[in-house]
Amino acid sequence: MTIDSMSDAMPDGIPSYSVLLQGPESTVCARTPEIARASTSYQSEARLEDELIRQLCDQGYERVSPRTEGELVANLRHQIELLNGFTFTDGDWERFFREIIANKAEGIVEKTRHIQNGPVIDFTLSDGTLKNVMLLDRGRIHRNRLQVMNQHEANEGRHRNRYDVTILVNGLPLVHIELKRRGMPLRQAFDQIERYQRESFWSGSGLFEYVQIFVISNGTHTKYYSNTTRWQKTENARRGRKSSASFAFTSWWTDAENHKIADLVPFAASFLSKGTILMVLTHYCVLDVTDTLLVMRPYQICACENILNRILVSEYDRKKLGTLDAGGYIWHTTGSGKTLTSFKTAQLAAGMEGVDKVLFVVDRKDLDDQTMKEYNKFQKGAVNGSRNTRALAENLEAPLGQRKICVTTINKLTVYLKRPACKREVLDRHTVFIFDECHRSQFGEMHTAITKAFRNYHLFGFTGTPIFAQNSGSGGDPHLRTTAQAFGDCLHTYTVVNAIDDGNVLPFKVDYVNTFRKKDGGDDAKVEGIDTDSAWRNPERLRNIAEYILENFDRKTKRDGKAYALKGTVRRGFNSILACDSIKSAESYYRVLREMDGRRPGRDLRIATIFSFAPNGAEDPNGFIDDEELDCDGMPQADRDFLDAAIGDYNAMFSTSFGTDAEGFDGYYKDVSRRMKGEDANGKPLPQSGCLDLLIVVDMFLTGFDAKTLNTLWVDKNLRMHGLIQAFSRTNRTLNSVKKFGNIVCFRNLAKNVDDAIGLFGDPKAGGVVLLKPYGDYFEEYAEKLAHLRDEHPLDGGGPMGEAAQRDFVNTFSAILRLRNILTSFDSFDADDTIGETELQDYQSIYLDLRDELRDRDQGEKESIADDLVFEMELVRQVEINIDYILMLVEQRHGDNSKDREIAARIRGAVASSPELRDKQDLIDRFLEMAGFGETPAAFAIDPRMSAAERHSLVSSHWEELVANTMRTELGRIIAAERLKSAETKALMREAFETGGVPQEGTAVAAILPPVSRFARNDPQADRRRRVTALLSEFHEKYRGLVDRYPSDEEDQERR
Repeated sequence: MTIDSMSDAMPDGIPSYSVLLQGPESTVCARTPEIARASTSYQSEARLEDELIRQLCDQGYERVSPRTEGELVANLRHQIELLNGFTFTDGDWERFFREIIANKAEGIVEKTRHIQNGPVIDFTLSDGTLKNVMLLDRGRIHRNRLQVMNQHEANEGRHRNRYDVTILVNGLPLVHIELKRRGMPLRQAFDQIERYQRESFWSGSGLFEYVQIFVISNGTHTKYYSNTTRWQKTENARRGRKSSASFAFTSWWTDAENHKIADLVPFAASFLSKGTILMVLTHYCVLDVTDTLLVMRPYQICACENILNRILVSEYDRKKLGTLDAGGYIWHTTGSGKTLTSFKTAQLAAGMEGVDKVLFVVDRKDLDDQTMKEYNKFQKGAVNGSRNTRALAENLEAPLGQRKICVTTINKLTVYLKRPACKREVLDRHTVFIFDECHRSQFGEMHTAITKAFRNYHLFGFTGTPIFAQNSGSGGDPHLRTTAQAFGDCLHTYTVVNAIDDGNVLPFKVDYVNTFRKKDGGDDAKVEGIDTDSAWRNPERLRNIAEYILENFDRKTKRDGKAYALKGTVRRGFNSILACDSIKSAESYYRVLREMDGRRPGRDLRIATIFSFAPNGAEDPNGFIDDEELDCDGMPQADRDFLDAAIGDYNAMFSTSFGTDAEGFDGYYKDVSRRMKGEDANGKPLPQSGCLDLLIVVDMFLTGFDAKTLNTLWVDKNLRMHGLIQAFSRTNRTLNSVKKFGNIVCFRNLAKNVDDAIGLFGDPKAGGVVLLKPYGDYFEEYAEKLAHLRDEHPLDGGGPMGEAAQRDFVNTFSAILRLRNILTSFDSFDADDTIGETELQDYQSIYLDLRDELRDRDQGEKESIADDLVFEMELVRQVEINIDYILMLVEQRHGDNSKDREIAARIRGAVASSPELRDKQDLIDRFLEMAGFGETPAAFAIDPRMSAAERHSLVSSHWEELVANTMRTELGRIIAAERLKSAETKALMREAFETGGVPQEGTAVAAILPPVSRFARNDPQADRRRRVTALLSEFHEKYRGLVDRYPSDEEDQERR
């Protein structure tokens, strides 16, 4: 019997949707379904909805139409009783529903835990019987029943809402589909779901907070995302708020060959097929320790299932164990989520019958720690680390069924296998090896040691840059030069081209800066073939490069833009790495950059360097970047003294105490890694003052390091093939709509190397996808848009805009904002740009006025022009004016009426153009009056003889006092109106400003509410909690951009 036919042999003709789906029943279809009735035959939203429901019913869904909350709950009860094979008494059901399903104290996170972590509930019936009640059957997914309903109306929220299409699994709404008519922006469907989450998903019994996956479609384009994507990677996760960035984290569904399935009809035929959607819900979602639900992407699922299928085949044909036929490698580009894929693969493999141990092997100690940390984010305690060889031995030799998933390094495994006491029993076990970055490190001695020692093994590897014959070099074992020779077949491919096309990583913008000048005084020449230390490390050349880096640092890292919010902290721009060709170069750059930056007024970049001893050798023919050990013992004393001094600078900068001893250097490496990522030791966000701006390296951090806030790599070393793609890929992690590409600035001519690497690891014709277009292409489009804006919407036009004109203005200015975001990284843009600060602010003010007008209009109208528009709010925030700018203008008060009126006009114009300050207009107007910009006498005097520092101190102190008093007054009104506990409410708000928001879940808000009679009907406390949460969140939102904390009681006393 072939494996492909196994599902046909199940009893009662029931298809097997087990962990391993074979042939046409694989979770991801081999090819995009060919559907006779293409969705292009209909246009309206209503018809789109009808056709989708008809298709789902054809695919085996049951059509239901519960029009009321009571009917929905009754259906849920019936479905759960069918799944569990017993009938609740009315009393037991009422208690189960109230305490478990619709617990008023639980929200999205707790309900997601019920589905992902505990779909079997221990429940004691009224007769004392303990019953295991399943909400979802993970092991036998065909037992779960799928239903589809549409236009369910929520009447009890802030607004009456009708939901388009909802998929019920055992009666629970686990998948929701929002549709828009053809031609509308897909993001409007995303925004509609966000509005539902704010207004009504929580209403009634809160059943719609069980939705795990959202699907959005306009017929032509269809995407999916998890229930936490709405607030993931955005301003504030705890408050559930989003920005335009979160839309970027929605996903395309594809076939196994990475072809997008965008049209709704084939999407429904594949993603919404009963087997696939149930497998995704039950097997391919991960709720991590930060309560973020990760829904795996199709290429990740393909890789996972292809590995598991290889293991299953070997269970039926055990002769394959220990051969290449039992293994294989996954070619998934850097940044595509290999860690999640390998974790889920290891987790599912460990649960397979016959598998004794899963060993995840990395090639460096730092990656050992990093992998353990990442795995523990997915599921705490899911894997066992190996801090030393003894710990590895304990893990490998543990009794069967214990410590099934282990993480270790190449070196520890090598040492273990050389031990004379190595147990035969361990080597005979059915072991699955999963190698991370399976390139050079897994060749030669290590590969031979494993294959000789173990008997019943599988070798699987993950890599973003495989070794092929054309980049394999000529040294070493001729039978182990390529990835395929060492691991077997390529089981799935997802290249950098696929990832950029899907939006999972960013393209690269590569600049080449000439660093040599002809002797005759001509222009800079790109000199090829110069590789002598005297040329590359010439002090004058290094100083010129350092000067270029400092002069262009703000533009390349977007520090010259305005602030954006990230995980509750305020950030300005991104950070960068400088890659050097040697330790000596790194030392020289560190000295000159710190020296030159120290002489620049108002600048204080946080610069650090890190390297360790690695013997110099010939350039690797494969372009591999050497692995630097976390060990300084072999380093020449002069270099170690330099590194000690540099670490001393670092200690002074961040109040740390690291050194070059083994423990101190290990701690230094980890701390540098965290500060490049912007995280503290607990993974919480650091303020920007606690982060590094520029890290100078030789090889460290150029492979295996991920920091989403890193956007620029300065390159002064020869990179090629594997090393080039790995190093470049440090910069292209997606973050938000401000970060559009990875910036690469090369001080050597690497153009051919770039083309060769992209051709090998992507596609020879992929340059147009992987690399940004030339400056001229973007600027030409920008100039055309700007000319259209000025011609069609002049600032002095004065007349009212019709609906068509409003739509044209919004679309044109949105395009200008997107183009400016890219163009500001080009050196030539400052000189070529023709729009001034005032004109840009004036147009931006109109843009925001239109947004507010259309948003208000949309509240009262079913159809709105806003449905057809997408406002680029995050890009507006990037160029916004902040409160520091306003206070700086106030400090310039002259006492001269005409000049002061001009300053006041500038301030009011700036506030009108800022989305963050518009709702603070009254507060700013009051402060202008206090400062003497109005008709009333000034509350404080700005003496013209004051120094700039004295002016700043005076103005800032009065502003802070006004804000603090206003905050106390407004919060006092909320406390009085809602009869809240005063001290507890103030304490909650202090915590909210420290942690980034008012908690939306849990008991924190409930603790500040006044007591309510336990005999009260309809749970009024839950409604009050939601109302108070909304009021306090609005209060926090208003002031979070002005202050970073709520004023303390001590400050109250001081001001009195």
